[in-house]
Amino acid sequence: MSSLNPSEGWRSSTSRLLALYSFLFVAWSSLLMGVLYYEVSDYLAGLARNSLLQRQHLFSRFQGSALEDALAASEAFDDRTFDAYGLFDNDLRPLSGELLQIPRGLPLDGQIHDLDECMDADDPHLPQDSCDAVAMRTLDGRWLVLVRDNGSLFAVTRIILRALLWGVSLTIIPGVAGWHLLRRRPLKRIRGIQASADAIVAGDLTRRLPLSNRRDELDMLAAIVNAMLDRIERLMMEVKSVSDNIAHDLRTPLTRLRAQLYRIQQQAPEDSTQALQLDEVIAETDTLMARFRGLLRISELEDHQRRSGFVELDPLPLLHELHDFYLPLAEEAEVNLRVDLAAAVPAINGDRALLFEAIGNLLSNSIKFTPAGGLVVLKAFVRQGSTFIEVTDSGPGIPQGEREAVFQRFYRCEDGNQHSGFGLGLSIVAAIVNLHGFLLDVGTSEQGGARLTLNCRQSKARV
Repeated sequence: MSSLNPSEGWRSSTSRLLALYSFLFVAWSSLLMGVLYYEVSDYLAGLARNSLLQRQHLFSRFQGSALEDALAASEAFDDRTFDAYGLFDNDLRPLSGELLQIPRGLPLDGQIHDLDECMDADDPHLPQDSCDAVAMRTLDGRWLVLVRDNGSLFAVTRIILRALLWGVSLTIIPGVAGWHLLRRRPLKRIRGIQASADAIVAGDLTRRLPLSNRRDELDMLAAIVNAMLDRIERLMMEVKSVSDNIAHDLRTPLTRLRAQLYRIQQQAPEDSTQALQLDEVIAETDTLMARFRGLLRISELEDHQRRSGFVELDPLPLLHELHDFYLPLAEEAEVNLRVDLAAAVPAINGDRALLFEAIGNLLSNSIKFTPAGGLVVLKAFVRQGSTFIEVTDSGPGIPQGEREAVFQRFYRCEDGNQHSGFGLGLSIVAAIVNLHGFLLDVGTSEQGGARLTLNCRQSKARV
């Protein structure tokens, strides 16, 4: 069973809700900051224009040396980075003040104008950026230019802007820390639920999803699933019990029936029609008994208490023994059975007899379905620190659409009628693999036949 990885934080609902909240908060803060910045800028622009208008009205009342004295007194109290002035004669030649020329684009109409570029001067104290400026005719016929630097005055708005940015940043930082802390506990609970679910999928129906004392949404969902699992377990145990009882109860009568048929066969004339019919009936009885034995074997393997006998074992001697055991069968079928084993592989935890039975079933199937002159290879190799055991052949292979169904009880491929068997061999293999917590992958070999790879890493996935 493939499960989503809960460690990927942005997949969790908590992370998404916090991310949505953070996005909405930042968007709203940005909107608030923009409105505040616009309002403050507009207000300060009005103050700057009114201040310049008041200065214009004040200096319009002076003339001659009184005007020059008033300008000098104003300069002594004003910040030169905010205000500047220039007094020019009737031919626009500079007489006094910081301004040596009239700013470009300033009309001589006595009205206040907003200039994008105030003036080009080497003096850093003079206004350089945008400014409000006015050129007015004095009472004695001279020209007076007053300038107020908007860039310097709007330093207040920049302070407000930085303060708002710092406020948003200091809100996002604890928000990210809170997101990290808030998602850890739900993810820890999800990992516990996932571990229990994997064990249930692997066949341990006694496991239940963990519950906490919070009684929140996760606990409600876990309680619902646990109630459903209780019902499923009872139903499956009832069905399993009925099937096992039928198989067990019929085994004794079938044994007696076969014994009676054998006695009758011994009394019948040799090569008679009655003897031939009895041979067929006895063969069918043997097949039926073998099926019941297979069902009881699968039921025995599905009992996970058998894991208590698992030990650490080296798979290489086991694989050599399997090769020697099935080599005569391969020679009889005129099939080349070969081993390709790594020099050393990690030990695996399992039941040696059961693993012999499972891998032996895979070898037996490959030999049976591989045509004469074909090749069956038993491999063992290491990948990512885990032991892999693989059986490949040059037979017809297993079609893509049947690679999961072949592990079901009594399932046989479409061409399976050409060979003996009744579809329980791979079911027993699947039961042994699930009991060990291994993985079994079905694919296509390099020769075009079947490839069955046993991943011996302990896992809760099910075949």
